[in-house]
Amino acid sequence: MNMTLNWHQKHQAERTLSERFSDMITSFVGSWPFVILHILWFGAWLFFKIEKFPYGLLTMSVSLEAIFLTTFVMMSQNRQAQRDRIQAEADYATNVKAKEEIEDIQHRLARIENEKLEKILTLLEKR
Repeated sequence: MNMTLNWHQKHQAERTLSERFSDMITSFVGSWPFVILHILWFGAWLFFKIEKFPYGLLTMSVSLEAIFLTTFVMMSQNRQAQRDRIQAEADYATNVKAKEEIEDIQHRLARIENEKLEKILTLLEKR
């Protein structure tokens, strides 16, 4: 079965391993399980007194996590912008082709209408 891929399927298939990984991370970061995991993590850190105030290790680990997550999110957003450009180009190409086909149909209809008018006038002149 010969199946052509649409622009989104092509884009998904062409992603590198690192792009798929960052998309997977970004997808998880933007979810409730991620929020709940962090609530549990911070709660356990404070409840079990893993370190004393001012929580230097916790602050450092959260800062490092923020740096990496920000990078992954930005990479994913850049790819989303690229996908949007590809989709806009595909939409534009579709619109141009549709416009050309519509104009062709309008010309054909106008020609048919003119032919009908000429036949009517010919019939009226014969009377």
